[in-house]
Amino acid sequence: MLDYRLLAALAAVIEEGSFERAAQRLCITQSAVSQRIKQLESRLGQAALLRSSPPQPTTFGRQLHNHLRQVEQMEQQLGLGDPLEAVPIRLTVNADSLATWLPAALSLPDYPGVRYHLSVEDQAVGLRRMKNGEVMACLCASADAVNGGRVEFLGLLRYRAVATSAFVAHHQALASKGHWLSRAPCLVFNQDDRLQHDYLASQGAGSPQHCHYCPSSEGFVQCVEQGMAFGLIPELQIRQQLASGSLIEVLPDTPVDVPLYWHYWRAESAVLKTLRLSVREAAQQVLQR
Repeated sequence: MLDYRLLAALAAVIEEGSFERAAQRLCITQSAVSQRIKQLESRLGQAALLRSSPPQPTTFGRQLHNHLRQVEQMEQQLGLGDPLEAVPIRLTVNADSLATWLPAALSLPDYPGVRYHLSVEDQAVGLRRMKNGEVMACLCASADAVNGGRVEFLGLLRYRAVATSAFVAHHQALASKGHWLSRAPCLVFNQDDRLQHDYLASQGAGSPQHCHYCPSSEGFVQCVEQGMAFGLIPELQIRQQLASGSLIEVLPDTPVDVPLYWHYWRAESAVLKTLRLSVREAAQQVLQR
């Protein structure tokens, strides 16, 4: 059986980023914190923490950390905890949802103690943190439930491939052969982002030959507005620009709909159920069905 006193020491180091601050939080010495973590690792036969600067959890350590927070939520659900106590919730979400519709769902008035720890991943790959047991829920584009988990379809986030009219005119004029879009500068969120590549392939334009990488939803929009490149951006994020004509579709009426799913564990606490229902309600108001 796990010793939750030892797990609390591990969680404190992970969350505080140092043994000193963890000791202050737990009101014990740094040596005692170190000894508790060593004892935990000895009992379980695996390393839970990398003694780097700052200390970093191993994959196993992240799983233990997530397990502790889930147990704490279950205790609150059973009336064993203080309802005003901090409730850490670790989520993986996609950047475009976080920049548009998701924040409206994160406010939970019945749980003032909620403290979110959000990690941002491309919607195509975000599920890997869930599979590793690092997070309590995940918003991504995969419909495949992880072992021990459930999945709920939320809707479709509609993207438009856009650029400035000057950008489109300039690069269309430069094209001597092949599809002009494959030669035009293209904006990509990060190495995991294949949305632009898939869009070009669907339009018979091959693969992009000139990519800029911009891992920021807000920066993505600004780069496109400055004429650096074209990119696929959520329609929710650029309605004003489309209406004013400051951005136009590079190929008229060719939207891309990306499905979004909410992944959660079967052992769902009351606060996580409340969050899931809030996310569902927010999604129903803005996502395509």
